[in-house]
Amino acid sequence: MASTDRPQIKNDEQYEALRDKGYSKEKAARIANTENAGKKGGSANTYEERTKEELYQQAKELDIEGRSKMDKKELINALRNN
Repeated sequence: MASTDRPQIKNDEQYEALRDKGYSKEKAARIANTENAGKKGGSANTYEERTKEELYQQAKELDIEGRSKMDKKELINALRNN
């Protein structure tokens, strides 16, 4: 079901599923609007399988504030909600 208070979403079902999982509106929309929305992705490790250093480097690339004081669980949460 499309909402009138947000931009056009290419894959509403995926968008709603991502929102239900706690993704931000922006991140859920970005994912649901990709060309291959809803298709299985590549072979990237889940955040939980990555080291804290790998998560920190990704957070650094995304310029997530406060990353230097975050533990692994906090980094995962920040990356998922960025």
